[in-house]
Amino acid sequence: MSISFPAITDDQQAMALALQQAERGMYTTTPNPRVGCVIVREQRVIGAGFTQPPGGNHAEIEALHDAQANGHDVRGATVYVTLEPCSHFGRTPPCADALIRAGVGRVVSAIGDPNPLVAGRGLERLKAAGIDVSSGVLRDAAHAINIGFFTRMQRGTPWVRMKSAASLDGKTALHNGKSQWITGQAARDDGHVWRARACAILTGIGTVRGDDPQLNVRAIATPRQPRRIVIDSKLALSPAAKVVSGGGTWVFTASDDRQKHALLEAAGAEVIVAANADGKVDLPQVMQELGKRQINELHIEAGSKLNASLLREHCVDELLLYLAPRLLGDARDMFDLPALDDLAGSLELRFHEVKQIGADLRILARFT
Repeated sequence: MSISFPAITDDQQAMALALQQAERGMYTTTPNPRVGCVIVREQRVIGAGFTQPPGGNHAEIEALHDAQANGHDVRGATVYVTLEPCSHFGRTPPCADALIRAGVGRVVSAIGDPNPLVAGRGLERLKAAGIDVSSGVLRDAAHAINIGFFTRMQRGTPWVRMKSAASLDGKTALHNGKSQWITGQAARDDGHVWRARACAILTGIGTVRGDDPQLNVRAIATPRQPRRIVIDSKLALSPAAKVVSGGGTWVFTASDDRQKHALLEAAGAEVIVAANADGKVDLPQVMQELGKRQINELHIEAGSKLNASLLREHCVDELLLYLAPRLLGDARDMFDLPALDDLAGSLELRFHEVKQIGADLRILARFT
């Protein structure tokens, strides 16, 4: 245990430290949840850990090993974990059983596991073994760090975050298409932080043809690049596009042109047909498919037309907007939405967070 921890005075303080551990797995645990754990004995943290990449140890096992490696006896100690210990065999054995074998005296979880394979069974197993169990400490913070995992488990689709950078009058580019750079460097770097925490980044064929983006994380160091996804109804995507380079890109289309499929697949992309009755990509079906493919958080950076289509189809949970302190006048909009005759038809959101990033404003707004 290389980290120095303060003396523990209450459950909230200990769980806050466990959440800090969970954040260390922000970019690596997917599709598993980001979980942290600390073990406390006589007001001292004697073990700490966080969930490792898929197939590796869960947070509780890491914390137990950490305590053991430093010569600490965990019998009778209190374990603080940000998600209910698992009770089933997946890639690894049940953590609840490991805690029972270790002889800990108390387990405090921040929140229950939404996975139907667990869903309370982990805590029940601990309680049946005579361990003092409680839950709900810093619950909201624990939910927030795994909002995508909870969403996928509860509704079968990812948590979808749509990002856009614009002027104060909501314009993303000049009338001639020029957009570099509306926002400052700090805001652009911050956008890459949000890219990095996502399991996948999605854009449309219009953005690919116009900007040829790499659609990856570059501004910060990350051990894992998110999956890249392109919505392309007619399969106009060039195999030479940067978003295809390196392989692994998923292309959702309405086209059954086998020759185009073959060219993209030869370049390393996977082509998935998801057509609706209008011959376009069925966006709700895409979200269902991404849930099946264990995408927890989906980050969208697309043009105004695809943005509007995703909004109309109710496929978006949250807007991540960067607003620069400038006005562009008659220019391109964030969302190509139709005109309304009545405010009752508007899409309503609530502000979740507003923060200044450099010279720009970052707004997180969630749909009600």
